[in-house]
Amino acid sequence: MYNNYNRQKNNNHIPQQQYHHAVSDYGPNPFVVDIKKATLHNNTFRTALWTGNHLQLTLMNIPLGEDIGLEIHPNVDQFLRIEDGQGLVLMGDSKDNLYFRQPVYDDFAVFIPAGKWHNVINTGNRHLKLYSIYAPPKHPWGTIHQTKAEDSD
Repeated sequence: MYNNYNRQKNNNHIPQQQYHHAVSDYGPNPFVVDIKKATLHNNTFRTALWTGNHLQLTLMNIPLGEDIGLEIHPNVDQFLRIEDGQGLVLMGDSKDNLYFRQPVYDDFAVFIPAGKWHNVINTGNRHLKLYSIYAPPKHPWGTIHQTKAEDSD
């Protein structure tokens, strides 16, 4: 991954980085990242890239026809940004009342209020690449779920 120490002096771009190595959680240390590149190169269902005391950023990769999974965060607001692919966002007041339905595509942002049931389904023809910001953090520091089946919370 990138951080502010990886920049070369007098160079305006971040150097190429190998993404096949394991990613670690860089929080709560200061950190700068090319978030689009990190998101597009992520091949795990969920990886916590930065976890602080009040905020967390995770990278997500949802395979074709799969979803994040219907869930609710009673005390956590959530922000999603779609970097690549297309999906369908569902939200509502109960598992059986997902009245909010919105297609999403590259560059869309999704705001999920605390206490709303929600899911995101990959409806496209390639992996859905997105990142999620939780406030406060939702997952333990260093969380890596290679697949949805590993997500035990």
